[in-house]
Amino acid sequence: MKNVHASCALILSILAILLTGCAKQEAKPVAAAAPAGEERQADGTVVIPADSPKLKEIHVAEVGTASVPSAEVTSPGKIEANPNLMSRVALPLAGRVSSVLVKLGDSVERGQTLLTLESPDADAGEAAYLQAQAAITQAKANLNKAQADYDRASDLFEHNAVAKKDVLTAENALAQAKSALEQSQAGLEQSERKLRMLGLKPGTFGQKVTVSAPISGKILDMSVAAGEYRNDTNAPLMTIADLSSVWVSSDVPESAIRFVAPGERIDVELTAYPGVTFHGKVTRIADVVDPQTRTIKVRAEMDNASGKLRPEMYGTIRHTEAMKTLPVVPAGAVLQGDGKTSVWVERAPGRFQPVEVKVGERAGNMLPVLSGLKAGTRIVADGAMLLRAQ
Repeated sequence: MKNVHASCALILSILAILLTGCAKQEAKPVAAAAPAGEERQADGTVVIPADSPKLKEIHVAEVGTASVPSAEVTSPGKIEANPNLMSRVALPLAGRVSSVLVKLGDSVERGQTLLTLESPDADAGEAAYLQAQAAITQAKANLNKAQADYDRASDLFEHNAVAKKDVLTAENALAQAKSALEQSQAGLEQSERKLRMLGLKPGTFGQKVTVSAPISGKILDMSVAAGEYRNDTNAPLMTIADLSSVWVSSDVPESAIRFVAPGERIDVELTAYPGVTFHGKVTRIADVVDPQTRTIKVRAEMDNASGKLRPEMYGTIRHTEAMKTLPVVPAGAVLQGDGKTSVWVERAPGRFQPVEVKVGERAGNMLPVLSGLKAGTRIVADGAMLLRAQ
């Protein structure tokens, strides 16, 4: 009996141990399962049933193509006034500025009066004009006398009353008188021209000199006020620039200058106008490298009929070597993770596979694909993150 009881006790102990083990196994948490009907395969492919609500949130589109730069150089740039359309205005004579008729920033037309000047040199010019007139009067009188002397000598010579040398002497005097009159007339014309350039009426003293705009444009700089006396006729009083065409200058790295050539088109993006691209044409590349920055100054000309471009505006200049056609995808279709760049390709309805790609610089909302994808391939354009979360 003792052996039977011992055997029963042993069996019960074993059963208790087995039941305890089973209870512990049942208490273990069950791993989260994928959504019903969805499948993720070993190569990363995700299969979503046709009746899944998630499939409706995934939008598929074909990969298109676009022309993108094969090589591009980006550098900071600045708008400048075109020096070929700029004029610096100085005083033609020393004197006192009596009035200034324009302000900084004004638009002026060619020939418009900018300021007036009182100058003793103006009266000196009038005096020179009157002297030139008097010289002409005297030269005409001398010519008339020389002509009369020549005519008389010629008549006497025909009657054998004077020698041939007397005729030649009179002829020479007549030629000199004619030359003197021509010189006097030239002097009068020069004096009159100088007065008219100063805005003065010939023959009138006490007039004010007028300084006019040599070109049409805007006054960019001005350093003159009424009442000032100015002696320096070389120092500019104001700068006028025609801003219908402007320059943009950029410092291109020495290592990238091979991508820039005269006549090529550039794209300009200015801080003042985000999202707007302007265009220009390279007109000059400097002949020397800046020894401090190792850059080369490049200037391009830009049309500014709209007047939006103003000197000293800053922005970014893009020089492109050439354009080539590449596949392009929406920026939102490209995913980054684990050191890889990828897109989801639709292999069949509801079947999506991640494909690694290499992309270029973003252009607006699109990214050019350098490798890994062909045009016409159907990809997930919107909703790629839903697949990544599987």
